[in-house]
Amino acid sequence: MRRIVRFTLVAMATAALGGCLGGMPIKYYTVALPPAPAPTTSAFPVTLLIGHIGAPEILEDQPIVYRSGRNEIGTYEYHQWAEPPAQMVKTLLIRRLRASGRYQSVAQLGASTQGEFVLRGRLYNFEEVDEGGGISALVSMEFELIDRRNHKAVWNHLYTHTEPVQGKDVPDVVAALDRNLQQGLAEVESGLDAYFSAHPPHKS
Repeated sequence: MRRIVRFTLVAMATAALGGCLGGMPIKYYTVALPPAPAPTTSAFPVTLLIGHIGAPEILEDQPIVYRSGRNEIGTYEYHQWAEPPAQMVKTLLIRRLRASGRYQSVAQLGASTQGEFVLRGRLYNFEEVDEGGGISALVSMEFELIDRRNHKAVWNHLYTHTEPVQGKDVPDVVAALDRNLQQGLAEVESGLDAYFSAHPPHKS
């Protein structure tokens, strides 16, 4: 992937020397969203609220992040996400949980929203990794479920996985990050399902 960075720098320098640097077009990327949920009888009588998804500052912006070696982090100026990764994870999580049909309702936490449980999390890594001559896509994130009746965490899950990139271009990295994120959120879905199956909630 360093090849792409060097090519970009050379292209920019050539354009500047020629006096014709007009700016390269920015390419935007996103992850796959599940279809809208079909009407169904929910398995759990729960209103699940999705709270804040924290992230390092670099993941609260839109440029795609790459890591070279253990300490160097950079971004692609002309390859960006359609929205910041932290927000993208939140949007995808809400859509997936709604589409599962396992809950009475799934909504974003707000000042006036009512619900029994809040799911919140943090995105630690969402980036290309160039190391050892290979390219991979790293996703690392953690979630916890809070019971609003006593404000205690009743379930948590840490996901960290490195997905091989099938190619050497930015779209290949995006596809690997998408696969990795979908796998991680599938684990969150199944973990929540297991928790509520073992601790059946009851409507008061």
